[in-house]
Amino acid sequence: MRQGLDRTKVLLAAAEIAEAQGFEQLTLAALAQKLGVKVPSLYNHVKGLADLRKALALMAIDRLKSVMLEAAAGRSGEAAVLAVAEAYIRFVREHPGLYEASLRPPDPLDPEVAAHSEGVLAVVARVFESFHLAEDDLIHAIRGLRSLVHGFASIELLNGFNLGLDVDESVRRVLETYLRGLRRGDAPNAT
Repeated sequence: MRQGLDRTKVLLAAAEIAEAQGFEQLTLAALAQKLGVKVPSLYNHVKGLADLRKALALMAIDRLKSVMLEAAAGRSGEAAVLAVAEAYIRFVREHPGLYEASLRPPDPLDPEVAAHSEGVLAVVARVFESFHLAEDDLIHAIRGLRSLVHGFASIELLNGFNLGLDVDESVRRVLETYLRGLRRGDAPNAT
């Protein structure tokens, strides 16, 4: 075992590979090469590739939650929703490999992954509090927001917006239209 190598350092190196080369390029062999160790040495810190990818997914989910919480701090209502949406898109732009890891844990139904994901959902639910949505409408609103920001961020990552207009302006306009719908009570059970 290389002196000073621990699980945290292994995960940070894995994150660097995912960010620089893409999540699919993260293998135990690539990680061992980056760390200057042999693959069997990694088993002192991870149980295998599935464990590594799960740990990376948890790290990514927690980081996404942190940037969303920071963006929402001191804001409420539409300003909070817009800030969280912008933070989400910024996270994807700055950390595409980690974002992909957050979407692709080995077992999305794993209780630990679900618990971490619930933390992100709680942040989004909190920014919708001022809309006073019924529980089902809140879930629909959260899904709608996630679809909007994920869609924009994913298309942007694939260089799909090449028409010469500012993507941030497009995102802002779509989000404002979405929020107008919530504000008008277009959600069937909004109060």
